[in-house]
This record gives sequence, structure tokens and C-alpha cells, in this order.
Amino acid sequence: MNLSNNKILITGGATGIGLGLTERFIRENNTVIICGRREAVLNQVAAKYPTVITKVCDVSSEADRVELFNWVATNHPDTNVLVNNAGIQNWMNIADDDFYTKASEEIAINIAAPIHLTNLFLKLKGLTTIMNVTSGLAFVPFSKIPVYCATKAFLRSFTLSLRHQLKATNTEVIEIIPPALNTDLGGKGIHDAHPAVSDFIESIFEQLAAGKTELTFGTSEGRAVANNESIAEYFNRMNP
Repeated sequence: MNLSNNKILITGGATGIGLGLTERFIRENNTVIICGRREAVLNQVAAKYPTVITKVCDVSSEADRVELFNWVATNHPDTNVLVNNAGIQNWMNIADDDFYTKASEEIAINIAAPIHLTNLFLKLKGLTTIMNVTSGLAFVPFSKIPVYCATKAFLRSFTLSLRHQLKATNTEVIEIIPPALNTDLGGKGIHDAHPAVSDFIESIFEQLAAGKTELTFGTSEGRAVANNESIAEYFNRMNP
């Protein structure tokens, strides 16, 4: 993709990886639109980066997703990059009383939202790039977050099919495959010991500049190319 002069919508663009992408795309001379559920957090980003355009949207809601697309199509029809980044992660056990409720939330945000938004935003005639944020856990699951891992495996599979279906069009499909990073995903403090988002962002932008469409970093690089034997080794190491 061209790294500059785009208009980019990033779901969940106010925190974590989404914020890292927002900051870097701004540096590369792009116009960035971010959406999220918490208006106060969106406003904090806009105060720091006045060029950022914000939109309150709960991507778990089908009605909100449709409203978001209609708002973009009306007010920012030149949007040409969609980044499906928003996601939630719940640490839970199948025996928990609220397991299904939490699982449903993850499925709505991590699966239903990106496939619905992709379908909607392909209606924009100028759409040139779709970026889906999956995970190294799409390849090797961590059993304490079983549904999260499964949603990312789903999105990985969907991304491969999407790239194949769109290969004859002008829309490029890029998969961002992060490992665990120092964010609040899953809860504050859980990932404090993991690599900084800034290091991850620097690496994937180098890969984007090189024309790659599957972007890895750290441990996700090895998992993305693992065979069945090495996947079993990863699984046993992660799930003792």
C-alpha cells in the first residue's frame, strides 16, 4: 500500500495497537479517522492530534456499524483504507457462569464487526486497502483465552479468503499479526512484560514499505510459519 496521502478509518484507534497505528499513519501524512465506544478516550487522542477525526461507535452493534458506514460514505467518501483493529480479550473458563455472555461479546467485536464492516466498506469505490489485525494466537491458542484465540483464527482464515476473492480488484488485503504486546488488552497489567507497541509499529511499517501483506513481529513470526510439529511444541510451552 501507499504509506502516505490516504484517508484511513481505524476501529479501536484510540488505544493499544490502534493508537500506535493512528500515530504512525499521521506521521506518514495521512488523514486518520478513529472510532470507539468511549467518547472521552477519543477526545483525548483528538486533543493530542488535532487532525484526527473521531466517531463514537460500538462496533459490536450492527446498527452502529451501519451508521458508521453511512456517516463515512456521506462525510468522508474519499476514505480508501479500512483497518479492522477493534478487539476484546476475555480470560475465562468454559465452566464460568458468564462464559457464554463474554464469548458472545468477543464474537460480536472480533468476528461479526470486521466481516460486516468489510462488506459495507467495499461499497466505497475508492477503497484500496483492507487491513485486518489478527494475532499470533490464531496459529497456536492460549487456553486461558479460548474464544479470543478462536476469533483470531477465524479472522485469519477470513482474511486469506478475502485476499483471494479480491485479487482481481484494486483492493489489497493486509494481515497484521501481532504477538502479545504491552497493552491493556485482557486487563491492566497482564501484558506489562511484553514488547512495546512502538517497537511493533516500527517493524510492521518497515514490512509495509517492503510490500509485504502478512506482517509479523517477535514470536508471531515463528508461529505464522510453523508446521504441525512446531505448533504442538508451541502449544505445550504456552499451556503447561
